[in-house]
Amino acid sequence: MSDSAHPRAANDLVGHEDAERRFLDAWNSGRLAHAWLLCGPRGIGKATLAYRIARFVLSGGGDGGLFGAPDSLAVVPEHPVFRRVASGGHADLKVVERSWTDDKPPRLRSEIVVDDVREIGRFLSHTPAEGGWRVVIIDAADEMNRNSANAVLKVLEEPPQRALLLLVSHSPGRLLPTIRSRCRRLTLRPLAEEQLLTLLLDRSELSEADARALARLAEGSIGKALALAGEGGLALFKEIIDLLARWPRLDVAAVHAFSDRVARGGSGEAFRTVTDLFVWWLARMVRVGGRGEGLAEVVPGEAAVMERLLGASKLDQWLEVWEKTSHLFARAEAVNLDRKQVVLNAFLTVERQGRP
Repeated sequence: MSDSAHPRAANDLVGHEDAERRFLDAWNSGRLAHAWLLCGPRGIGKATLAYRIARFVLSGGGDGGLFGAPDSLAVVPEHPVFRRVASGGHADLKVVERSWTDDKPPRLRSEIVVDDVREIGRFLSHTPAEGGWRVVIIDAADEMNRNSANAVLKVLEEPPQRALLLLVSHSPGRLLPTIRSRCRRLTLRPLAEEQLLTLLLDRSELSEADARALARLAEGSIGKALALAGEGGLALFKEIIDLLARWPRLDVAAVHAFSDRVARGGSGEAFRTVTDLFVWWLARMVRVGGRGEGLAEVVPGEAAVMERLLGASKLDQWLEVWEKTSHLFARAEAVNLDRKQVVLNAFLTVERQGRP
């Protein structure tokens, strides 16, 4: 991700006006909670909001509104605080994320370890370099292991004056209850399709048709939509639907060719994208079948494929297929199963279940 695409450099925040207003109300009341839990699905703008709050607080609360109280968290990109936060060089802002190992080549750790958070207490105990606040962003708090979570809990139990902790969380249920209880929660909702469409058209060179399809595929997450756009996710999803459209007898040669091509991707991105999309679509089919609602198609022909499969087996049987497929893909990543065979087995599982 380039610096310009990183949440620390994002100037606008779309679709989360309510969350922004709740923070502003707390700020203007003079009773600001020392810790905030920013919750919601991955990729919808939680980290962008965290950096937006950090800039606002570090700049002393913006420029003020009509009656002196600020009415927006916005800090203009020309402001020195904005520039220092965007460059990662503000002395009163500490960001805690997963760190890299000392291996050769280095690997990104799977969790935030205690060494990553050990400096928070010392950082917050120092006098602010610019005489105002000290801010810590933990992105994402769900990735802390138990030791690092307990270290953060100690800070939350005895917060210093004029210190603010912002915990980004995709799955707050994974956090210690004691951490949740010491934070004020801001819940962000997935973006509406039209909001996501507008963002995609602004931030990419996609056609409107492709942008709308990605907006539906991403279900309200601009981060997921942009990632799928970069990974060719829409084309891969269309291939999945085209292959399933051959049911009740799939074109085995075509499925083999697709599975082989996906498996040969050196970085594994294509494999992860396909497995994520496959599981997502099965869950989507179960939801549509359970609710009896119409389907806003991602690609033409999707609804017809779904209708035929749902008509061939009971909903609980499709739920079982989803569970088996999810488990298969998880094992593939955990124990390095043959990727081609894994993708092939997923298609064949759907074919066997869907046969009359």
